[in-house]
Amino acid sequence: MATVRMYSTQFCGFCRAAKQYLKQVKNVTVEEIDLSSDAERRMELAEETGQRTVPMIFIGDRFVGGYDDLRDLDRAGDLDALLNA
Repeated sequence: MATVRMYSTQFCGFCRAAKQYLKQVKNVTVEEIDLSSDAERRMELAEETGQRTVPMIFIGDRFVGGYDDLRDLDRAGDLDALLNA
């Protein structure tokens, strides 16, 4: 099972939804990193990923995007393959 790492903030509804979806629907453990008080790291990730909003979800070393991107991957049938890689 691939490692799932999610960068989030404390009051982000999409972060909670992504974490809940991964845990309850996909039965995956999520390593959550809170960026609420780490503006410098958040800017570094924005430069690295091209995305400024959270959640920023990585499966293994691959950046998959945010909550909507995660759900799109699942609807396309690609999420399970990434998780099981």
